[in-house]
Amino acid sequence: MTQKKKLAEIANIIYIVREQKVMLDRELAELYGVEVKVLNQAVKRNIHRFPVILCLD
Repeated sequence: MTQKKKLAEIANIIYIVREQKVMLDRELAELYGVEVKVLNQAVKRNIHRFPVILCLD
């Protein structure tokens, strides 16, 4: 797959909600090849690395 196609796929899973770009945790987990639970645990363990605006519950 070419890089342009990969970028297009990623662009398709970014949603605009109230003028903010949003990615769902399940789609981000799929992108990284991990389970949603594992992704959420990693975020909780490393919350200082993520701006508050990026994390919603």
